[in-house]
Amino acid sequence: MMLVILILLIAIAGFIVLTYNRLIAQIEAIRNNQKQIDIQLDRRYKVFESLINVVKKYMDYEKTTLKDVVALRNQAQQAHASGDEKSRIQAENQISDIASHLNVVFEQYPDLKANQNCLQLQEEIVSTENKLAYAKQSFNDSIEIYNANKKSFPASVIVSGFPGKLNFEFPYWQLSEQKVAEQESYKVQL
Repeated sequence: MMLVILILLIAIAGFIVLTYNRLIAQIEAIRNNQKQIDIQLDRRYKVFESLINVVKKYMDYEKTTLKDVVALRNQAQQAHASGDEKSRIQAENQISDIASHLNVVFEQYPDLKANQNCLQLQEEIVSTENKLAYAKQSFNDSIEIYNANKKSFPASVIVSGFPGKLNFEFPYWQLSEQKVAEQESYKVQL
């Protein structure tokens, strides 16, 4: 009889320890998933910052080149209207130099066009946002599993026995009610 009671006590103690350890593991998984969101937010900041700077540089280069060509074209037209062929030829030759330089640059580096960089930026934004959404979903899933386990019987009894170690209220990653209402009423307008 004493052996049966001893085995029963060991089984109960073992169950308590296993349940305790399982809940601790789930709490740590939630904390890890929260850190994964932070990592993705940091990645988003760094990726966006880098890509935006690259795109700006190339767009500024193309914009500056376009301004130079327009200014030289205006000089050439003014020189032609005033009969100053020497100035016209000089302006037209400068336009040709810019055009040939652009062709060499774009032949060597065809991906330097601003539209290609914008496409790359869009792809990186989508990729980063997808990774961030996955991290948020994983975080919320781990909270749901933990909440279900800590509220189930007999785990709820063990949680009440160790409230400082096992009973946490983690907030789900979610949008505010106002943001949800805004997004539900959103209409695409082209």
